[in-house]
Amino acid sequence: MTESTKIFEKTWLRMRSHYQNVQPLRGFSKAYRRILARYYRFYVPEGSRVVEVGCGAGDLLSELKGYDCNGIDLCPEQLDAARKAEPSMTFEQGAAETCEIGGSYDYIILSDLLNEAADAQAIFENLRKTAREDTRIVMNVHNTLWRPVLSMAQKLRLKPKRPAQNWLSKQDVLNLADLGNWEVIRSESRILVPHSAFGIGTFLNKFIAPLVPWFCLSLFFVARPLRSTGNHSTPSVSIIIPARNEAGNIRAAIERTPEMGAWTEILFVEGNSQDDTWETIQSVIHEFPSRSIRSFQQAGKGKGDAMRLGYEKAKGDLIMILDADLTVPPEDLPKFYQAIVSGQADFANGVRLVYPMETEAMRFLNMCGNKFFSILFSWILGVPIKDTLCGTKVFSKAHYEKIAANRSYFGDFDPFGDFDLIFGAVKLNLKIRDIPIRYQSRTYGSPQIDRWRDGMLLIRMAAFATKKLKFF
Repeated sequence: MTESTKIFEKTWLRMRSHYQNVQPLRGFSKAYRRILARYYRFYVPEGSRVVEVGCGAGDLLSELKGYDCNGIDLCPEQLDAARKAEPSMTFEQGAAETCEIGGSYDYIILSDLLNEAADAQAIFENLRKTAREDTRIVMNVHNTLWRPVLSMAQKLRLKPKRPAQNWLSKQDVLNLADLGNWEVIRSESRILVPHSAFGIGTFLNKFIAPLVPWFCLSLFFVARPLRSTGNHSTPSVSIIIPARNEAGNIRAAIERTPEMGAWTEILFVEGNSQDDTWETIQSVIHEFPSRSIRSFQQAGKGKGDAMRLGYEKAKGDLIMILDADLTVPPEDLPKFYQAIVSGQADFANGVRLVYPMETEAMRFLNMCGNKFFSILFSWILGVPIKDTLCGTKVFSKAHYEKIAANRSYFGDFDPFGDFDLIFGAVKLNLKIRDIPIRYQSRTYGSPQIDRWRDGMLLIRMAAFATKKLKFF
């Protein structure tokens, strides 16, 4: 037994003593678990392989249907009850600070565990040892504002008596996770009423809680492992260039796009052009025999449809989107590549609103609209994102395939193609990192955006996202 384990042992003995008498959940406790399960079903994609550390009698896991679930807990009596309740699941005994979870899990759940931990930092450090690079921790802790309320609920026997609690603020969790080599990429406050209360609690939790996060009972966090420094891989790259009425930009797009990674391919996707864009692509490709360049014509309409064809045909490990108008300089693409390869981001999003723009690059009303929607969507998504409409985005093909597999949650709603990716990345708990670029004026053609028509479409999309990601 190590010295640190000896220190933990006192807390472990106290927890075992308290929880050795298994009591079935009743009243508010049972309702609270069901509410927690609803949020965990949102944060954890269906079909994921999940382990709950500190699972108790498996009450939360019993509510997670459609998942491959397993549990770990300190108390053998609780585990016996869990095995009887859920014989199809695997339950093992162990303390969160020292247990071995292996590297096969997509998600690790820590529900209310940090409130009773012997050492929260040690838990994060221990879980990091075997977690995969794409593993996520999803956890919730009690809001310290609720301390007197929960104490009163125990005295009134509305809530079972609990051992002495750790009370962690949001900043405490961020700090402890960072010390344990985890990065919190998402945090939200939920649950105003830990009971359905004949539908009143459900209404308040769904529609009011997101508006008054300071008063919510539970703070939810999603964290990903911090990558160790060292040699990084050199993934291959597919650059998808949707091109409609962009004949004058095709040659420059090839000339100015750098080679990156193990190899780089360029995929032009043309559709419904009224100039000779398709013919220009065919002729210019032959002028660059040393470059890997392919071209396709979309059968449908819209940029979103064109992009999906490009994703289907892409062969590279990383997918880059570059608009054919070249208002985002192709020379900036290595910045996006480095952000992904270094592990600083899972999803690199271009931002046009940081550096000064060239004259006429973006009209004043368009800029105001972009700034408004950046604030709105940052609130809706729960992650800061400064520019949702910049066409340049970079992510791995593996992550895109997961976004596509989970597309049923949102449906086919996005004619632009940008929001399908952003919403999907947020739902899958990917780390989004903004990459500032210098936005340039067009040298050929004219903008293909109608500010009023597309502005109204963005408002509808914001309402749609609010329903799916905020008021659920």
